[in-house]
Amino acid sequence: MKNTTLCYICKDKKILMLYRNKKKIDVNKGKWIGVGGHFLEGETAEECLLREVYEETGLMLTQYRLMGKLNFFIDDIEEVCFLYKAYDFTGEIIDCDEGILEWIDESKILELPLWEGDYLFLNRLLHEDDYFEMTLIYKKDKMIEWRIENDISEINSNC
Repeated sequence: MKNTTLCYICKDKKILMLYRNKKKIDVNKGKWIGVGGHFLEGETAEECLLREVYEETGLMLTQYRLMGKLNFFIDDIEEVCFLYKAYDFTGEIIDCDEGILEWIDESKILELPLWEGDYLFLNRLLHEDDYFEMTLIYKKDKMIEWRIENDISEINSNC
């Protein structure tokens, strides 16, 4: 099992999205995603979030919130992804070696080429503020099942 973080940074009704197009071999190639990545050994979710966002964007998050946990099952791979939403930051956006960073209007996010499951959790992320856990099961790159595991609004607090 691998642990990852995924963050959607919000500013002026726009969300910073990453269009993955720079790596030759990339499971996310041709898709828009948030920023984040894999835990380093011994890292917490928050440490991974802050490091990955800085490495990919040049931004230091100053206000962010854990919105949920995504449990991905893709063929033989299991991934637990800690889903964050960020509201404030310092710094200037840098070039990302994984793709193009672009501020996308919130109303246009669900029109982008995304993973099937991303439409589900992004719709919730855009319209609700409660913590949730979701399981997404893929066979190859096709989602075959999904479910909400729980919905606990009392867990969240601003960091």
